[in-house]
Amino acid sequence: MPNRNDKKERERNDGVLVVGLGRFGSSLAGTLTRLGQDVLAVERDPDLVAQYSGQFPLVEADATNPTALEQLGAKDFPVAVVGVGTSLEASVLVTGNLVDLETPQIWAKAVSVEHGRILTRIGAHHVTFPEADAGNRVAHLVSGKLLDYIEVEDGFTIVKMRPPKELQGFTLAQTKIRERYGVTVMGVKPPGEDFVYAVPDTRIMANDLLVVSGHAELLERFAARP
Repeated sequence: MPNRNDKKERERNDGVLVVGLGRFGSSLAGTLTRLGQDVLAVERDPDLVAQYSGQFPLVEADATNPTALEQLGAKDFPVAVVGVGTSLEASVLVTGNLVDLETPQIWAKAVSVEHGRILTRIGAHHVTFPEADAGNRVAHLVSGKLLDYIEVEDGFTIVKMRPPKELQGFTLAQTKIRERYGVTVMGVKPPGEDFVYAVPDTRIMANDLLVVSGHAELLERFAARP
């Protein structure tokens, strides 16, 4: 059982409260723990509590009950993540309780645009759509042109890809990629070597990997070139 009185330690480590141990919440809590973050997970399903016991600090409680959250010391956490997605009512209640506790940062999982809109209106600071984001990413990878795809915000995206043939053997200055395609090569990885920051004199070869940033539509057009 985690120490509920260790408020100062949580604040120093930027503790994170994770509510809901579905696939999203459990993955998040596990990753944060490996990164050295102080985590407390809250789950009302005893089977899930038993499943993840010992992997990270967790308690069995109903976070839709504001009294339960207060007793857990939820107000001491600067960041809370609501991973409840299967029940719209539970998601809204938990988020509303955290808003009432004046949690500085509330991240909430949404399963639809309407769900996300409600969470935003009641006070969630960040709304994430993990299923939609994953589907979007996989769709780009399945196309075969991209090796990795991360949409940051408002269409700005970073991808990992092989260079189109027309760029191979030329330096970035010679290719004028930004001028011609509206995207920026941030890094280049030759075979067997580490990624290096791209500069105008960086020469692009056929087997290189490129890290390229820009608007999603421009990157898609750029990656579609033979």
